[in-house]
Amino acid sequence: MSQVLDTPPPKAPATAPDPAPGPTAVATPAGTGLAALAARHGLTVSGARPTLPEYVRRLWARRHFIGAFATAKLTSQYSQAKLGQVWQVMTPLLNAAVYYFVFGVLLQTKKGVPDYIPFLVTGVFIWTFTQSSILAGTRAISGNLGLVRALHFPRAALPISFCLQQLQQLLFSMAALVVILLAFGVPPAVSWVLAVPVLVLQFTFNAGISMIMARVGAKTPDIAQLMPFVLRTWMYMSGVMWSIDHLVSAHGSLPSWVATALQANPAALYIDLMRFALIDSFHASQLPPHVWAIATGWALLAGIGGFIYFWKAEETYGRG
Repeated sequence: MSQVLDTPPPKAPATAPDPAPGPTAVATPAGTGLAALAARHGLTVSGARPTLPEYVRRLWARRHFIGAFATAKLTSQYSQAKLGQVWQVMTPLLNAAVYYFVFGVLLQTKKGVPDYIPFLVTGVFIWTFTQSSILAGTRAISGNLGLVRALHFPRAALPISFCLQQLQQLLFSMAALVVILLAFGVPPAVSWVLAVPVLVLQFTFNAGISMIMARVGAKTPDIAQLMPFVLRTWMYMSGVMWSIDHLVSAHGSLPSWVATALQANPAALYIDLMRFALIDSFHASQLPPHVWAIATGWALLAGIGGFIYFWKAEETYGRG
């Protein structure tokens, strides 16, 4: 009989371990990178800031949206009130009545000011246009994040549309102002047509400041809580309820720079221009010609500067 010996199987010959796989250089054909692939298919970065001319072109292409959005906001503003759109005129009129009682009757700022009620109502209406435009512009981005994040459009359309909404509301108030002027014996005059360029300059100025505040408000929403106090202080410095010229002449001890700052105040300039255009006792011939130049300069500085300032942060709105 043959015996089977229990012997261990022969060991495999020792071999050196395989070297760890290293990076293998793969030749990438030219023009197959991600940037080239995106360029080939016309893809761009979502939300990237376009060039300034392209931004203006896109904004102009959406001018109908801006107008429709402004009209819709204006219509819905008093939709819950029983008097509806009547409040568009009643609100500034009630403000003017309060200011007349406090400043005209109690503080007697009406002394020496001809046609004080038309003077006051004009100041209140024009100031309200600036105040409301800036307040609405401050919340234009931060208060519409859902719209900003859902749709792709030039964000400047929002503050501009809010300024347009306030301009439409001012036009309702101007109709009431004409009635007040006629009721207090102010006759129609050719100078009334000057109200049109005044409103154009003021709208440009308001839109520029609104875009500046829209960018600031988008980054720091709490600024919206501070703006009413800033605007209230600005109102008291703008001669809404009293005449700046009378104040300067009555207080000859004021430093010259204070008088210059009050008279060069853009809000006061637009108010004075409207008063000289509409009120017969403020003849347009009495208005120094440099006032128009300063008012135009403020409009261009705020309008162009504010637009560029807002455009530079276009890609940041609605993020974070």
